[in-house]
Amino acid sequence: MRMIFIGPPGAGKGTQAARLVERFQIPHISTGDMFRAAIKAETPLGLRVKAILAAGELVGDDVTVGLVRERLSQSDAAEGFMLDGFPRTVPQAEALEAMLAEQGRPLQAVLLLEVPDSVIERRVVGRRMDPETKRIYHIDSNPPPPEIAGRVIQRPDDTPEKSAERLGIYHSQTSPLIPFYEQRGLLRRVDGVAPPDEVTKRIVAALE
Repeated sequence: MRMIFIGPPGAGKGTQAARLVERFQIPHISTGDMFRAAIKAETPLGLRVKAILAAGELVGDDVTVGLVRERLSQSDAAEGFMLDGFPRTVPQAEALEAMLAEQGRPLQAVLLLEVPDSVIERRVVGRRMDPETKRIYHIDSNPPPPEIAGRVIQRPDDTPEKSAERLGIYHSQTSPLIPFYEQRGLLRRVDGVAPPDEVTKRIVAALE
């Protein structure tokens, strides 16, 4: 399975991605993972990324696409992969399309996990973390037990302002990928408003 996983921040992609890579036996490849691995391996591209980040600059498309090419050439991605966090924009999607065409292994699916903004906000703003165990709770759907309720915290990224900011970036930069892949017949839409097990069933049905 060669696929891309897209969806708004807070849609539950992390939970579902872990289940899908297990089911399809493919690596879960995120932009952050690629950056860290390349820097650690001290590849030429990794050293470029390290210098760019050290200067406080953004990594350009040319470097990011090069890192994707480098990562997809590794043996564990030979039979398939799940890209998460890349592509983020239509130019990146076009570059990926050209790269995979060269390699003779085009994408098979682009999975879109759909969750309305209002639901995302409730999910994100209601999250609480136990600073001792790092376990995540939710004030509505999974409240912390009374004995630790006094010590759970709201993470800085889980405020209404941060949630709105991340959603704004998603809609402006990543949402254009939806018609791009829809026109190519690759898009698989899945309703992400359900318990995780049900969402997994919907995803598997959409992919198979």
